Amino acid sequence: MHHSIRHVIRLVPLALALLAPSARGGESAALPPAVSNANAQLLSQFFAQSGASPAVLEYRRKLKEYQEARAAFDEEAGAYWSQISEKRKTRNAKRRSGQQVMLDDYVLTHPPLYNGPKRPVNPEPEETPDRPVRKPIPVVSDLLRAAQELYQFTPQRPSTELEFKRAYARYALASGLTREQAVRVYSFETGGTGTFDVQAGIEHGGRRAISTAMGYNQLLTTNSVELLAEQGHEFIRALADKVAKTSGPARQSLEHKLGVLKKMVAHAKSVPDTWSEHEKIGNTAQGWAMHAMVLDIDIGPMLQTHKLLTSVLFARAKGYTRPLSAAELEMMNLTGDGTGLDMVTMPQAMREQVPTSNFFQRGGYERNPVAIRHNTVAKLLAVTDERMDSNSSKGGARELAGAF
Repeated sequence: MHHSIRHVIRLVPLALALLAPSARGGESAALPPAVSNANAQLLSQFFAQSGASPAVLEYRRKLKEYQEARAAFDEEAGAYWSQISEKRKTRNAKRRSGQQVMLDDYVLTHPPLYNGPKRPVNPEPEETPDRPVRKPIPVVSDLLRAAQELYQFTPQRPSTELEFKRAYARYALASGLTREQAVRVYSFETGGTGTFDVQAGIEHGGRRAISTAMGYNQLLTTNSVELLAEQGHEFIRALADKVAKTSGPARQSLEHKLGVLKKMVAHAKSVPDTWSEHEKIGNTAQGWAMHAMVLDIDIGPMLQTHKLLTSVLFARAKGYTRPLSAAELEMMNLTGDGTGLDMVTMPQAMREQVPTSNFFQRGGYERNPVAIRHNTVAKLLAVTDERMDSNSSKGGARELAGAF
């Protein structure tokens, strides 16, 4: 435990007085061994209490070096990312007014990366603040339980993986996605082997979910809520058409599913149409129940399709009529439609020069080794294409291509 400076100041003269030999008649006299040992123990205690041990002094020296280096870096990085933000505002304003975005509307230098000393480890025990307990990430069993408890519904899962792939291929083609877009995005998102119910983290030998991202195009709970809110009318129409063409017990099952879908869509639409509001629902049991529809043989393919189709339609609505390559579509899928379209509409010559940092927030960029390593738009699109090329030869991707 560290003591106050005032206590240390009082202790110093006391220690020195005890250490000084007593003088009598101008001659020094040796202290008795018991006193000498007590003095030595007191001195050792003094240094420990005042934090002046060699290990602590070395720690403080290294800590000061680290803090100075980090402060200098944060000042430089803060200025850089402020410039990124200002340039983004300028581009958005120019697009709103119909002006052409030019090369100098981007920051053309790469962001500083911290390469100074690491924060040293304190040799003395420190009190660490209690970390908030993380809520467990819901997995398939949680989604199914929520759907049953809140909607008295269990999604109809496919009898085989190929059955789901064929249903997805039929709906995707009918809606305007191409085989290349669907297969290559699937290859990138799942590694070319993912199943209809694959979840991020529980794949390729993984045992712990790292997010709620699920399925061929890795929808989050928030994606499912948002798609039900924004595209729910289309899902209801498509399922109602199927009900009309079905009879017997199968029709009764579909009618129940249609009723549940209508309730889910109404719940999703009950809040303002913003990502933050949909995220709030996505973090509740109700959102988990909606996310369970990703597993359903009828609704799942619609959700997977519209996760990509909304980006295609967004680009068209902004006047971009050329078909999106799979890598371009993936950029919109990963970064959001507005940011992704910024990259997609850029001429190749500009793609070679514009750093990827222009499309990230600071925290996201500094945690993204792919964007740092492949640090221009052209390089990022190229490595995405390479990953798609590599994974498209795997079994799941070949099966999906055959389903088209």
